[in-house]
Amino acid sequence: MSQQPSVTDEQKHWEKWIKTKDTHAGDMLVKKYMPLVSYHVQRISVGLPKSVSKDDLKSLGLMGLLDALQKFDPSRDLKFDTYASFRVRGAILDGLRKEDWLPRSTREKAKKIEAKIKELEQKLLRHVSSEEVARELNLPEEEVCNTMNEHFFSNVLSIDEQLTDDDNEQHSFSIKDEDIDTPEQTLLKNESIQELTQTIQSLSEKEQVVLSLFYKEELTLTEIGEVMSLSTSRISQIHSKAIFKLRNLLSS
Repeated sequence: MSQQPSVTDEQKHWEKWIKTKDTHAGDMLVKKYMPLVSYHVQRISVGLPKSVSKDDLKSLGLMGLLDALQKFDPSRDLKFDTYASFRVRGAILDGLRKEDWLPRSTREKAKKIEAKIKELEQKLLRHVSSEEVARELNLPEEEVCNTMNEHFFSNVLSIDEQLTDDDNEQHSFSIKDEDIDTPEQTLLKNESIQELTQTIQSLSEKEQVVLSLFYKEELTLTEIGEVMSLSTSRISQIHSKAIFKLRNLLSS
């Protein structure tokens, strides 16, 4: 097994790459930062159907990493791994936006589940659980959660694409005065955060812990499983169920 380059070697590679775009130095830097690509692939794939290939996501992420290497300006007060994270994640999400990765069958199933949710809520006059929806549709609960989460993620991507259609390369990663929130925007944002916080508090303690570790501490599902002494598949189930509940509560 080959050794990872030392800090000194890495500095030499950076110097060669910045000065002459040395191919070998570039290859070594790509090797150094490939775990960053794997990290984002693992996190983003959580909300995607199993039909979406992780290898495809990895290829998109690699393109983002190569783009980051080409455009990184070492004179700026910004670490490369921070800059590359934006590029890698952005490249994966951009690739997903350009492809209709959610199968038509999943969209149709999501519509049926949404219709059943509305029907049950009108009948029972309360929020319904994924177990109740699954029982009514004679589907596994995990399938109901995963379908709705995939559909939710697809909608988020679609909305984000509309918001960023007019953004250019420079605007995407620069901070400008016009990006500062107005008082009204700040108020709305604070109200949304407060609403989300209250909604999260309605989840079970285990669900809150999983969401906190995944989104705040940025652990992977496997790492969360190690922390909580549970299998990765069990953590995935808890995560999916929690997102289903949040989506259901917030949509109302």
